[in-house]
Amino acid sequence: MKFTLSWLKRHLDTDASLEKICATLTNIGLELEGLEDPSKTYEAFTVAYVEKTEAHPDADKLQVCTVKTKNDTLQVVCGAHNAKTGMYGIFAPEGSYVPGLDFTLKKTKIRGVESNGMLVSEKEMMLSEEHDGIIELEGEPKIGTPMVEVFGLDDPIIEINLTPNRADCAGIRGIARDLAAAGLGTLKPLDTAAIKGTFTSDINVSIEDTEGCPLFLSRYIKNVKNGPSPDWFQTLLKAIGLRPISALVDITNFMVIDHARPLHVYDANKLTGNITVRETKGDENLEALNDKSYAPVAPGAIGIYDGSKENGGLIGLGGIIGGAPTGSTNDTTNVLLECAYFNPSRIARTGRDMSIISDARYRFERGVDPEFTAIGIDIATTLILEFCGGEASEIIRAGDVPDWKREIEYDPAYVEKLIGLDVPEDKQLSILTALGFKISGKGPYKITPPSWRGDVHGAADIAEEIIRIVGFDQIPSVSVHGENTGTVAETPLLNKGRKARNALTARGFDECVTWSFMKTDTAKIFGLNDNQAAALTLKNSISSEIDTMRPSILPNLISTALQNTARGFGDVALCEVGPVFESAKPDGQKTVAAGIRAGNHAARHWSDQNAARPVDAYDAKADAIAALQAAGAPAANAQITRDAPDYFHPGRSGALRLGKTVLAYFGELHPAALEHIDAKGAIVGFEVFLENIPTAKKKSGTEKQLLKLEPLQPLSRDFAFLVDETVEAKDLIGAAKAADKTLITAASIFDIYQGKGVEEGKKSVALSITIQPREDNLTDKDIEALCTKVTENVEKKTGGPLRG
Repeated sequence: MKFTLSWLKRHLDTDASLEKICATLTNIGLELEGLEDPSKTYEAFTVAYVEKTEAHPDADKLQVCTVKTKNDTLQVVCGAHNAKTGMYGIFAPEGSYVPGLDFTLKKTKIRGVESNGMLVSEKEMMLSEEHDGIIELEGEPKIGTPMVEVFGLDDPIIEINLTPNRADCAGIRGIARDLAAAGLGTLKPLDTAAIKGTFTSDINVSIEDTEGCPLFLSRYIKNVKNGPSPDWFQTLLKAIGLRPISALVDITNFMVIDHARPLHVYDANKLTGNITVRETKGDENLEALNDKSYAPVAPGAIGIYDGSKENGGLIGLGGIIGGAPTGSTNDTTNVLLECAYFNPSRIARTGRDMSIISDARYRFERGVDPEFTAIGIDIATTLILEFCGGEASEIIRAGDVPDWKREIEYDPAYVEKLIGLDVPEDKQLSILTALGFKISGKGPYKITPPSWRGDVHGAADIAEEIIRIVGFDQIPSVSVHGENTGTVAETPLLNKGRKARNALTARGFDECVTWSFMKTDTAKIFGLNDNQAAALTLKNSISSEIDTMRPSILPNLISTALQNTARGFGDVALCEVGPVFESAKPDGQKTVAAGIRAGNHAARHWSDQNAARPVDAYDAKADAIAALQAAGAPAANAQITRDAPDYFHPGRSGALRLGKTVLAYFGELHPAALEHIDAKGAIVGFEVFLENIPTAKKKSGTEKQLLKLEPLQPLSRDFAFLVDETVEAKDLIGAAKAADKTLITAASIFDIYQGKGVEEGKKSVALSITIQPREDNLTDKDIEALCTKVTENVEKKTGGPLRG
């Protein structure tokens, strides 16, 4: 949002310095984006007088001018056809930078004749595109007068960065109001006198789309004479980069910048019948004022129609852009002035659908002041009558001002409670009054925000208004660390995630960070039911492919693996530690360490013929156990069950549990689930639920226990048991270890055999136990007795005798 200092002072009576104004703008939330002082750009250029001109001795189209400047009389070679004796122009001295030519002047010879500086054109000074001759000043200005004074360029240009909620400050009056509330002067009263019409307009207005356009005002102004707007008016627009076109167009541009009030001027002679506001069907075309053709326009837009049959009568898109065929020109003599209120969300949607960016859309989609509609049409009418003459009709009114009023209960003590700064009650009320809020009642007060502040809805918003005017720099600095708080920022859950991540990367995994979303169909396959899907579906997703919060990380990792495979990297191991979502409730988000392996477990190598074997469920199990152990889970005590979710292969997967608590799932992914993601071949994976890992009890002393090394050497013994094929490995291992929990420190299965020599329905399971003597060496008799206990306990609990 750009404006000049002088334009601001049309609304704000202040003697504050430019620096103070700029600093205050940022302090009250209207962040200063840039400050441009044209006087510095043009400080070298002054008024000069051409005393004499002579023909160049060696060039027909050049003249040698004797130019009198403030300090000297110089010789200048000039090629302009209008250079003549007795004229006043703008002189650029040697060493000055000419902005329109982008170079610095030097003393030079032109066709053998010395030239000192130059007489400049408007284009060379970037005042306009006019370059047919040098600047010729009227009258007899004083020689040496700075150019900025002659052209009114001694006016600083301020640019601020508006947040989307401050639609009121998309107009200069709104900015002035905020500065006045901050104590930088007084807001000048606005002339809101109504213009009384002298006749009734023949063009009526009806609204069919009342949701999109609640209010539409129009006024017929006849016998106008359109032409250039006054110089002072053009100077205002030029200073902020707007090109003056004609009085009628300039007035609409002025209203947008001055009051954040877009309006539109139709050439009444080009309209057919009455005006109707209705939704577009999507089969109409529009030749717009931005010299673009929209064929067709988007359906559901707020269309402005007249009675013509061409394009269904569409003459403009309300709140966005008008149509060129009915726009005003220099030949316009009768106009219809439109000033309406349009639904912000409808304007935003149409603007996005049609990719139209306009000043009107910028303001309407943020919400213009609905109460200013009638005032705006009268201000614009006054300017049209002043600049173009003519006669104005009564206002034609369709619809009503939308209901915007709302009361907010407010206690001044809330500012200190919310923000931590004690602002006196009378000062708070004074600030709110200056900002246009209406106050009634007594503690708590009833606050009614002004019509131009559609962004204020609660007590917190009012508190924010108070503190931004008082100044955020007034809030006392308080350390975020309390006296009794620790300095460790890492929570136990983050600590578990970090350790699991480190363990997985040490096992050869590449860490990924994928979207927290996925396609709804995929989410349902990986654990989301219909009710959960409805709650976790995004209302405004960036893509239909990622429109639901993910219930599992595995599909995203699989998709990433497929991308790697497509690029020649088929053997992948990918992991991620991140959130998954079970519901929209506060406790519906869980932190999971997940990983997948695809292809071969390792690359082929001459030293190991089995290195390139395909990945299997045991790889995923080992990965899950490694992550659990690193995160502090008692993985050695975990039970293994077969109840993994449906997206795992039912015969090649499992769960790691502590009682009823699931620590992890692991195994090969179900072929149907992989087919849905277009994955070919086996992929194994795991999910470790970090929040389900029990927190270890804090012990006194150091975090880790003292390492205890046994003085006696351990030994191992192997057994082979003949058991039913339904007996699970964990039962066999548990029975062996239970034979003597003091001496037997570990047990593991190293072979399973079914075939010749083993009857059908049975299997031979080879088991190894580790025996750790404690105080004395074990004798052969002791070891034999222990092995007998193992054999008896296994047979008792599994029904499997020692194989002969």
